[in-house]
Amino acid sequence: MRLILLLAVAAFGLAGCAGKPQPIGGAPGLQVMQGELPPPTQADVIGPTVSYGVGPFDTLTIDVFGIPELSNREVRVDANGRIEFPLVGTLDVAGLQAREVSALIESRLRGQFVRDPDVTTTVDDTATRSVVVYGEVNQPGVYPIQGQSSLLKSVATARGLTDFADSQDVVVFRTVNGQRLATLYNLQAISRGLYSDPAIYPNDTVVVGESRSRRMFDNLVGAAALIATPITILLQQTL
Repeated sequence: MRLILLLAVAAFGLAGCAGKPQPIGGAPGLQVMQGELPPPTQADVIGPTVSYGVGPFDTLTIDVFGIPELSNREVRVDANGRIEFPLVGTLDVAGLQAREVSALIESRLRGQFVRDPDVTTTVDDTATRSVVVYGEVNQPGVYPIQGQSSLLKSVATARGLTDFADSQDVVVFRTVNGQRLATLYNLQAISRGLYSDPAIYPNDTVVVGESRSRRMFDNLVGAAALIATPITILLQQTL
């Protein structure tokens, strides 16, 4: 028991050294700012017109010629760049052009289900309005933005913070007038109303940092429990 207490005290002592958020910045072309980031321009949000293929949350219409059950089917690409299609199951289509999606479905249908399939794929809607939420959240990923969004809303969309998240270490990356910017937010202070919940725009990236002190404490307590278990067993056997 004394060993467990000593380890716990040591963990709290180390927490003081590891509790502060780490510095951000240093990458070429990245400007670190204090305070709220300025909003992006329309060009920053829309981005280049060059097609990079099918992406998350795009909407596709797929037709298999001569098979009504497989024609005019609207499918939506999920956050991982995958679609579900009858008979062929799950397909990874991220980055593929429409014709390549058709060829992939034809290869899965050919022989086993359809003798000579003829598939046409059309990209009906490209989801360019999305935000990346990464780090210590329960469900990291790419999420579409519909209407106005904020930092708290974006984190909530990713199913909230993990047990080891540092709510005082949340970095937002944004491109404004072609310049890559970053700033640090304190989610705990925002949730207490100490300052306003900042707006989040399409193409932003939100990264939630890890509480090193909390993970260190959890690891030390786990190690102490493992050490104490044989002692407990020995005492039980003696009694």
